[in-house]
Amino acid sequence: MSMSRDAAALLSERACKERDAIAALALLDRSIQLRHRRIALIRYLHAQYLDAPLEARHHDYVKAIAARLSVETLTRIAATARSRFDA
Repeated sequence: MSMSRDAAALLSERACKERDAIAALALLDRSIQLRHRRIALIRYLHAQYLDAPLEARHHDYVKAIAARLSVETLTRIAATARSRFDA
């Protein structure tokens, strides 16, 4: 069963404010389960930045999404992810 939005919000706070790699990974898994695209890429970059234990399935998912996006869109997504690291 998918986690609630409230649980996701708590994980997001832990991942962003406390730099919790496991919370970041849980958010990425949720995004994959819900078939998110843009937010999955942001969450992937965040999990990678926090040295979360990413698996091949995580890399494969975002690689498939990134292959369908323009360079400009990928640049904007990376900038969004970067701004969340600095927050």
